[in-house]
Amino acid sequence: MKSNSIKTNKKVKEILSILDEMYPDEVCFLEYGCDWQLLFATILSAQCTDARVNIITRDLYKKYQSLEDFASADIEELENDVRPAGYYRAKAKHIKECAGELLKRFDGVVPKSIEELTSLPGVGRKTANVIRCHIYHEDSIVVDTHVKRISRLLGLTDTDDPVKAEFELMKIIPKDHWSRINLQMIDHGRNICISGRPKCEMCKLKVCCNNYLS
Repeated sequence: MKSNSIKTNKKVKEILSILDEMYPDEVCFLEYGCDWQLLFATILSAQCTDARVNIITRDLYKKYQSLEDFASADIEELENDVRPAGYYRAKAKHIKECAGELLKRFDGVVPKSIEELTSLPGVGRKTANVIRCHIYHEDSIVVDTHVKRISRLLGLTDTDDPVKAEFELMKIIPKDHWSRINLQMIDHGRNICISGRPKCEMCKLKVCCNNYLS
């Protein structure tokens, strides 16, 4: 058991070292100007690319400049405004209700705790951890599709459940890398370890990849 733990720690250090070398200066891909703008952008990003969300929010945040604007928005008009993000009815509903809850319960400030964040409409652990990481600079592991898939390929996790994957990663990844690893794996998943067509010959992580080595 101790031997397996040593092997795991060695592998994790090697993976993190390679990621730090490949992606040293990662920043949030979503564009925002304040806490609630990042929250709503993250809600919109479900099953949608960050690039498309950024296109949507550039106009959206000019039209709706405050939480009050979103809370009082005509729902059909808001649906049309966010339609390109997909699942637009649910996303518009969540954003409108979320704006109202922020005004009513939190004086217009996006809360910090995971419990309070996930009590908001349309906010799961992934969205909550994005806020905790980028707004409050709390060490948090954000498990999106890239993190979940690449973590499994590398043998760091063994689950398709994002919440279970989050807690598995928290056990083996040093806390000072929690926030960093999400952005690094997103970049890696978009450019090299692309779903369905990975560029394994270009991947420096192949020396650690269970899927490549099997």
